[in-house]
Amino acid sequence: MTYKSKFGFGCMRLPQTDKNDPTSINQELFNQMVDIYMEKGFNYFDTSYAYHNGMSEIAIRKAVVERYPRESFKICDKIPTWALTSKDDNEKFTKEMLERLGIDYFDVLFIHNINTPWFKLAEKHDSFEFIKKMKEDGIARKIGFSFHDHASLLEKVLEKYGDLIDIVQLELNYLDWEDTSIQSRKCYDLCVKHGIDVYVMEPLKGGVIVNQSDEINQEFKKFNPDKSVASFAIRFCASLEHVKMVLCGMSKMSDLEDNCNTFENFEVISDEENEFLSEMALKLKENLAVPCSECGYCLKECPEEIPIPEYFHLYNTHKNQPESNIYRLYYDKLALEKVPAENCTFCGTCIDFCTQKIDIPEELENVCEHFQEGFSPFTGSP
Repeated sequence: MTYKSKFGFGCMRLPQTDKNDPTSINQELFNQMVDIYMEKGFNYFDTSYAYHNGMSEIAIRKAVVERYPRESFKICDKIPTWALTSKDDNEKFTKEMLERLGIDYFDVLFIHNINTPWFKLAEKHDSFEFIKKMKEDGIARKIGFSFHDHASLLEKVLEKYGDLIDIVQLELNYLDWEDTSIQSRKCYDLCVKHGIDVYVMEPLKGGVIVNQSDEINQEFKKFNPDKSVASFAIRFCASLEHVKMVLCGMSKMSDLEDNCNTFENFEVISDEENEFLSEMALKLKENLAVPCSECGYCLKECPEEIPIPEYFHLYNTHKNQPESNIYRLYYDKLALEKVPAENCTFCGTCIDFCTQKIDIPEELENVCEHFQEGFSPFTGSP
């Protein structure tokens, strides 16, 4: 396997015509991005039943399946674990996924987002046995699961099902590599121990790694003016021996062009660069109010329907640009048009589903205090 073959097109955050409507995929722009991606020799597309409220699969059918020979591309899709109510739902969702995509087999079929509560659902409804049968029947060429939890749970899952799966998709990036909550290194090492391929999601941690302060951006420029901030993060992941795929979510043509350049001219991360990234990880964490990757899984569980990632995004942005008052205006607008952050009842339902292991109710309280008082704890002044 070459490094070039590790570049996957993640279809969770496709270009939209309306940033507030996840179903409003800009099909024309996506088609153009797909054409460039395929022309350069890349061919792996990762989606899910849930992405863009089901429209991601349809967009892939229009951009890829209906325009390219089936043998020229690979598609990974994921069964929505949280939506399972019976064993029959595995087959029901899988049939719908195949229909949306317009294909008769998956190159990769995953159980989506194994964590503590959803692992119980997957076991209760025989999802592991189902994907095994899908592989035996030729409906899936390879099988596995995406994972968002501690290494102790991953070890338990692999000890029980490691013999039947091919791939584990991990959240892995240099910011989370040594993080005690995400435990990327420990999870990676467990996959290596069990002889299972690793596919990487969130190499940029939902954009957190690239949406940083000017000060940190300047440090990257000073270290190497010829490489983008994103390229460092992607090369960190792809340089790992047992990583076979790195998914890059791309909503702009410039994202695609930068990532294509990274993989076409791939350079294995050096010891000096690894040391630099370790230093940057510490600084990035200091600048983050909340380590939210904006995946949105908490939204499915919040009984109050609070737009949690949007509040955390504003909170993080204001920490990086504390001199600006515009984020207070955005916060006020968000609180008026959607559910206010202060509506949190501290039920804690969201915590088990947070991929970053954030104490969401506590952080929402911090958001309220920060914006409602109009006081910046980061600068010590109004």
